[in-house]
Amino acid sequence: MLLEKVNSPEDIRNFNTEQLRELCAEVRRYMVECCAKNPGHLGSSLGAVELIVGLHAVFDTPRDKIVFDVGHQAYAHKILTGRRDAFRKNRTRDGISGFPQRAESPYDAFGAGHSSTSISAALGFAEAARLKGTKERAVALVGDGALTGGLAWEGLNNAGSSKADLLVILNDNNMSIDQATGGLHDYLLRLTTSHTYNKVKGQIWNRLGEGKVRDWVQKRVTDTKSNLVRGSGGAVFESLGFRYFGPVDGNDIEQVCETLRRLRDLKGPRILHVITKKGKGYGPAEADPTTWHAPGRFDPATGHRVKSAYPADRYQDVFGQVLTDLARQDPKVVGITPAMATGCGMQFMETAFPDRFFDVGIEEEHAVTFAAGLAAGGMKPFCNIYSSFSQRAYDQIIHDVALQNLPVILCFDRAGLVGEDGATHHGCFDLAAYRSIPNAMIAAPRNELELKDMMYTGLFLQGGPYIIRYPRGCGEGVDWKSAPYRRLEIGRGEKLLDGKEVAILALGPSANRALEAALRHKADYWVAPSVYDMRFLKPLDAAILEEVSRCRLIITLEDGALKGGLFSAVSEYFAGRSGAPIIKGLGIPDRFIPQDTQAAQRAECCLDTDSIYELLRDVMRQ
Repeated sequence: MLLEKVNSPEDIRNFNTEQLRELCAEVRRYMVECCAKNPGHLGSSLGAVELIVGLHAVFDTPRDKIVFDVGHQAYAHKILTGRRDAFRKNRTRDGISGFPQRAESPYDAFGAGHSSTSISAALGFAEAARLKGTKERAVALVGDGALTGGLAWEGLNNAGSSKADLLVILNDNNMSIDQATGGLHDYLLRLTTSHTYNKVKGQIWNRLGEGKVRDWVQKRVTDTKSNLVRGSGGAVFESLGFRYFGPVDGNDIEQVCETLRRLRDLKGPRILHVITKKGKGYGPAEADPTTWHAPGRFDPATGHRVKSAYPADRYQDVFGQVLTDLARQDPKVVGITPAMATGCGMQFMETAFPDRFFDVGIEEEHAVTFAAGLAAGGMKPFCNIYSSFSQRAYDQIIHDVALQNLPVILCFDRAGLVGEDGATHHGCFDLAAYRSIPNAMIAAPRNELELKDMMYTGLFLQGGPYIIRYPRGCGEGVDWKSAPYRRLEIGRGEKLLDGKEVAILALGPSANRALEAALRHKADYWVAPSVYDMRFLKPLDAAILEEVSRCRLIITLEDGALKGGLFSAVSEYFAGRSGAPIIKGLGIPDRFIPQDTQAAQRAECCLDTDSIYELLRDVMRQ
């Protein structure tokens, strides 16, 4: 097998076309084999195999920089760059990250866990090379979904005006801007990428010099090429200052390599539009690319997926079903998602009320301001964003929602530790980030029923933002479907267990683990701490804080950054008081937590039941 002989991209640079084609097939088979046992993001990476093989065959990596956007499509890159065997442990604690990571390999030029970043980063590499006087090339490989993000267009705008030596590859794996058909298209593609054509064009441009004549000729050429080959899609990029090439078949290794060789030595900002098929080469993934984006475990021979038997309803499904039910009750309820409809559970709303469902693409900033506009217009928007992605909309949450005190319900999915996606996707920072914002309210349900009630409470808001943050995965198994809706009092917590001397103030599902540990300690030692479900980080329940002020020790527990969250809020409350209790915080420490299972990550941060129990055993003997 060819793949077994490939330990770095240098090993493939003398391969002929047939060898490269066979290598692509082997990479796909290996990727499917590994992901069947050890799940990951499969569909996008299957579609990008030829692109990545071609890039490493044509460019001098790692000297030349390939910047991915997003990292979902980079599996072939990892396999070809000395991590073939390590890929079997992709996304595990003792293995490699599921995304490009600078600390992992010199071939990972820039980290990519979120989207829309590659053009800006690659432009930085291009300008750095220019300033240093080196000949390093910079390539941004952009998935088509990432191009909906505002940062991508900011990068395009700056790169086009800067005239930087940058190649942007648009991997269009869903619906092409324009189909690549016909002999005229093929002829013009070969012409516009040829060395002779570009040399002659450069000489003519130099002779024309700056002025109206050159501008007129440039416009005629651009209009003609756009009309013949590309339609409006290419014209958009050329209006930003890019030279546009394509579309080309991104799953044809011969065409990919030939085109990349022709474009490699051209100067200035240029964009290559390639058409690929998500899930390419694996029938089930081609037939259902949405499911096979991240399919979980499956039988590689049959494509039969091994569906997990969830012990309880997932928070994502609870959110989606409750939102749909609230929409039935109130015609002002609308749902907004930045391209995460299935992931966050909003597909229920999409099916039942398509006119009140808005998928705005990978545009968190727009999603929040759009929701603010809907609220100002009298609607009741539920804007669902993954917690780690909400960081991109920080300014909009302050300026467009909080400053105007608009009743926008922001539902932060995947808050806390998320598991195998690792540091780029943990929702660690939301509590600390948003607690300081005036008018903000921050709620964290400890189970499915509290999520339901917190969402219902959002219908009665007069201002905001109202943030509800909840974790990835299964709830606690409580009966939330038959229970009636309750309107909760904002800023009021609940006492779960009465104890002595020590009090645990917990936020979100951490309250369940606190209660388990406390009851175990009571069974073993006949004494237990008091346990409180705070429910709200902001406003804090002052009555509970006064009640526990008589304790000698307060333990705060939160599935978020320890600095700035519940621990900080409680410490601030008691600061300066004489005789105040000692306060000890358990939360996510001041470092990035690597990929692992959620259970293992909680144990690492001492947020699991065993760790809380051990702490109680130590402190309650004192």
